[in-house]
Amino acid sequence: MSGWLAALDRRAELRAKAGLTRRLRPRSGTDSVVDLAGNDYLGFARHPTVTAAAGAALTGYGLGATGSRLVRGSTDLHAILEATLADWLGTGAALVYSSGYLANLGAIRALVRPRTLLVCDAHNHASLIDGARLSGAQTVVTPHADPAAVDAALAAAPGRPAVVVTESVFSVDGDLAPLRDLYAVTSRHEALLLVDDAHALGVTGPAGAGAVAAAGLAGRPDVVITATLSKALGGAGGVVAGPQPLIRHLVDTGRTFVYDTALPPAVAAGVLAAARLARAGDGLRAELADRAATAVRRLRAAGLVVSDPAGGVLSITAPGPEAAVAWAAACLDRDVAVGCFRPPSTPDTRSRLRLTVNAGVPRADFDRALDIVVECAP
Repeated sequence: MSGWLAALDRRAELRAKAGLTRRLRPRSGTDSVVDLAGNDYLGFARHPTVTAAAGAALTGYGLGATGSRLVRGSTDLHAILEATLADWLGTGAALVYSSGYLANLGAIRALVRPRTLLVCDAHNHASLIDGARLSGAQTVVTPHADPAAVDAALAAAPGRPAVVVTESVFSVDGDLAPLRDLYAVTSRHEALLLVDDAHALGVTGPAGAGAVAAAGLAGRPDVVITATLSKALGGAGGVVAGPQPLIRHLVDTGRTFVYDTALPPAVAAGVLAAARLARAGDGLRAELADRAATAVRRLRAAGLVVSDPAGGVLSITAPGPEAAVAWAAACLDRDVAVGCFRPPSTPDTRSRLRLTVNAGVPRADFDRALDIVVECAP
């Protein structure tokens, strides 16, 4: 065997010994598992209005966008979706990407100038971490949700351009960043605040506009929002939203936008329909919040350690990585899918199950799934 393949095999063996082997588990379109692992918070991925809009666009535009946005990939659907997202989020403009990952890479790179300091929360998503690394900027990682630590990091670099990078609702434990306090710090130091609102868009804030809007920060010239369109909106893609000059800069210079094939028009149409439903979806958001509170109450009553969810994400502490894997597998054997997070994928030394609440799951199935999670606990 070639030396490089042998090296990869050896690394795979080491991961297996540490319980870190990942496996793909294909599912069919008729899968009957109760989904507490995916991010379809409002149940829009299969909503008939959403799928009908996507189907009509598929017939009209074909399977793919056929090129990058600056070549042939921009359609009227992309333009309407961007205008809708900017209006919903309360920003001057918005730009749609083919994934939230690329949106985060592009946004961070666009905000970095010579001597820029990036200050990143320790629990940030991998896309934000990679964006910081690829930008080449000096990066300081601060303790999780700690505005005082952010203040100290900025104070230690007076006069330098700086960007504070955080999620709003964090993707592992589902807790909420102290956005107002962070903004007070960034304002004092004349820094920018970049907020990944992926797990809040559609779930929190006025008309589901997200955590930035809920904090009263929407439309501020020194706040930039990113989000995926694959969570509460049930589709795919990402968005960067902020002042018009930023969006112009991304269109002119952003490599993850300029050189990437555009989001398929059918997906843009489906996401657009989902966004319209989400803005009018206060009842769904209330149901989501009630289910999250119910889950916390019942799991804690069973003696489990559970996070306080700010949206549709909550985590349950597991005794260790092997126990977490076995717990998730036992749930799946009983037709309940849950997330399994363990080091080094987690931002600390804890292993946990992650549950994501889906308001589209029948309530009886949701309640039964909670019973199964408890019964399968190690």
